Amino acid sequence: MRLTPATMYARLLESDATYNGRFFTGVLTTGIYCLPSCKARKPKAENVRFFPTAEGARAAGLRPCKKCHPDDFARGADPVLEAIEAVVAEVRATPSSFPDAKAVVRRSGFGPTRLFELFRQHWHATPAEVLLRARLEAAKLRLRQSRDGLLAIAHGVGFESVSVFHDHFRRRTGLTPAAWRSLESFRTFTVALPENYPLGYLRRAFSRDPHSVNERLDGDRYTAAVRLGDAPAVVRLHLQPDAVAVDTGGADAYAVHAVVAGWLGLEQDAAGFARAARSLGFARLVAGRENLRIVQTSSVFDGLLWAVIGQQINLPFACLLRRRLTELAGMPVGDGLFAPPTPAAVAALEPAALLPLQFSRQKADYVVGLSRRIVAGELDLEGLRTLSATRAERTLLALRGLGPWSVNYLMMRALGFADCVPLGDTGVTSGLQALMKLETRPDVAATRRLMAVFSPYRSLATAHLWQLHQPIPA
Repeated sequence: MRLTPATMYARLLESDATYNGRFFTGVLTTGIYCLPSCKARKPKAENVRFFPTAEGARAAGLRPCKKCHPDDFARGADPVLEAIEAVVAEVRATPSSFPDAKAVVRRSGFGPTRLFELFRQHWHATPAEVLLRARLEAAKLRLRQSRDGLLAIAHGVGFESVSVFHDHFRRRTGLTPAAWRSLESFRTFTVALPENYPLGYLRRAFSRDPHSVNERLDGDRYTAAVRLGDAPAVVRLHLQPDAVAVDTGGADAYAVHAVVAGWLGLEQDAAGFARAARSLGFARLVAGRENLRIVQTSSVFDGLLWAVIGQQINLPFACLLRRRLTELAGMPVGDGLFAPPTPAAVAALEPAALLPLQFSRQKADYVVGLSRRIVAGELDLEGLRTLSATRAERTLLALRGLGPWSVNYLMMRALGFADCVPLGDTGVTSGLQALMKLETRPDVAATRRLMAVFSPYRSLATAHLWQLHQPIPA
């Protein structure tokens, strides 16, 4: 997009963080310059000048904004984000040191409202949610590494009682703490589903490629070839109204459980989004699918491949390209199934090898190039899971081959971030047009503005918009 004054002013009005660093905004009436994403009151167009660098703004006699810190951004620093990341690191390291969210606020040095806003922006979660996740992760580690009783573990990670610990653990994992601890002793286990779980939509997601060589759905029996690290595995599910029976195939049960929990979307606040949508007057958006969840990819690399392959093509063609790449670089595991390719297997290919598979030259370059960066240690995909949403987004946007659509798709489907919008997605724009009775489909700027009303649940809003024109499955 050409950076005309009109374009830059429009991005300023939208507080578009993707334009941070591409230009700086100077406000003549205040003598301050800002990032495009600054949340300060928007100036009138006639009072604005745009600068390609922070140095240019300072040379014009302007001073940096104390809210968005443009100079810090220009030199690669972000002290506010770094302060929040430091707080989250402490919470994760010793969750028992924080008896409640108020303790997180006190440690941060920010006021409650400001901290809540910063956590929503950078982590797509509240301080209380981040604290709860930290307690549960610490509990999982202690359950695996010690023989301590549940009371000691619950108190040791900061829960006030065993019953509270039990309820949160079961809701987020589908297992009791005791059952989760025993996973390594069994080839099979059963995951309890949340009340009114929409199995029809899960079946639809599992069968979106009817010719897949990775997965197969036969009634309520689902079989998928996955990668657990570099090791291939075949996981089998039996879908039941209130539970899912899992056969690990002899693979690491803890790793299998993590994949299955992602498929089922157990961490997602589906009920919270449904309540928010109804309160906003959009009951139609969630009607018949109040508990819809986003099915996570089995690995971050799998999500990356889908994000790159799916750029600017329809789903059937994306599925075709994905199948062909899997047959070329994946591993046969029997019964006609292939485990997905590893980064190393894709990195070993030459882009020209993908052209006969109907990959465009550009798409082939992106797929192979990104895989080679992973193998070279320049891109830590699994490490993205531990980052803030802001840091993950910046890391991914800096990569050749990934734009706003791909990055947001990857963040919501592989990393589980709750407030993402794959801008430019036709399913989202057509859904918004129908939901809000618009004369035309919204462009990127209008999509960003219209989706803002669903924050902090924009990932789930996206999932519902994708299903808006689809019949409710049985």
